[in-house]
Amino acid sequence: MTFRKPPAPTASTRRFFLQSLGLGTAAAALPRWAHSQQVPIAGFEKAPADPKASQGWTPVSDRRIRVGIVGFGVCQFGAAFSFQDHPNVEILAVSDLIPDRCQALAKACRCAKTYPSLEELVKDDRIEAVFVATDAPSHARHCIEVLKHGKHVASAVPAVFGSLEEADLLFEAVKTSGCKYMMFETSCYHEDLHAMREIYRAGGLGELVYTEGEYYHYMEQPIPSYLDWRVGLPPQWYPTHSNAYHLGVTGGSFTEVTCLGMPSTIHHLQPANNRYKNPFGTEIALFRAREGGMSRMAVSWDTPGDEGERGRVRGQRGAYHRQYQGLEKQLPNTRRPPLPPKVDAGGHGGSHGYLMNEFVHAILQNRKPLVDVALALNMTVSGIVAHQSALKNGETIKIPQYTLPNAG
Repeated sequence: MTFRKPPAPTASTRRFFLQSLGLGTAAAALPRWAHSQQVPIAGFEKAPADPKASQGWTPVSDRRIRVGIVGFGVCQFGAAFSFQDHPNVEILAVSDLIPDRCQALAKACRCAKTYPSLEELVKDDRIEAVFVATDAPSHARHCIEVLKHGKHVASAVPAVFGSLEEADLLFEAVKTSGCKYMMFETSCYHEDLHAMREIYRAGGLGELVYTEGEYYHYMEQPIPSYLDWRVGLPPQWYPTHSNAYHLGVTGGSFTEVTCLGMPSTIHHLQPANNRYKNPFGTEIALFRAREGGMSRMAVSWDTPGDEGERGRVRGQRGAYHRQYQGLEKQLPNTRRPPLPPKVDAGGHGGSHGYLMNEFVHAILQNRKPLVDVALALNMTVSGIVAHQSALKNGETIKIPQYTLPNAG
């Protein structure tokens, strides 16, 4: 179950990446992972520092969870969520298939122990939990491998990659393992979405009637990636940043979808030029929510300008778009929970530190994390089915449902 070493990047991908960073011949001598440090990828920019982010923080335990971290690709997610700064975490080991990346991850995490692969790292009996920051096509397989070894696991998005079969396998693996699983969906800890969720839980929105979510990320050339998995990526196979603007509010699911795709003029988004046979650069989905409302979710790779992850919600008692407007006069506290003093909120709208802290607390407190396996799959699988609908010119298709008991 160990990956082979990835092939060298294509000339066009490598040329675009260097040009986009404004680098010359000297830059070509740098390790490939190092190029990503030059300019932030859209959406990865850090939010303005909040001097009150740690105000009111108190530890929930004095125990330290022994963590392993896997993956330090172009996004460098292995070190981006501040595990290494949490007072309840000890990073025991790290891994990346590419040796120079592995050493860089170890340095960033202040960890001496390295393994050549995830498959070797999970054999370390000292490790209690693993953060999987590998390539998207491997997320489900790697998480299942971690769970087989009786360890808690967190994963970057999406939970699965275009496969309904892998979704079912991951769901069963979590249920039978008794371990915690969390998907690090960044939109769930954007300031606005966190406020929407708290107000919704307090009844200030009522039943949601209509929601919108958007993930716009212009990729005239795809971001370099392991085995070029991003080349021609179907937009709705990467749906969680947008779908969270309904499901991350309610914790529910979408039950059916009709989706339309727009054929793209960009080279790698032509069906003959990508492994997915994907013709679309933009896919717009209309979902029916389990609660009865409707949701429009857009993902686009080929529309330049105004990039980002955002959304808005409208309910029977109020709406939220930048601020609450509605019938409720006594709003709950909508500040995000306090972070430990040295933990950085990080990128993607200042969500990284909050996601990591939630995962750590779920283990320490023996409770379900915010984005558990059911919510993770409901966010992800709905996009997979949406792409199927787009390939069928908007045919309405039912979506598989995932539910877990409330306890544990």
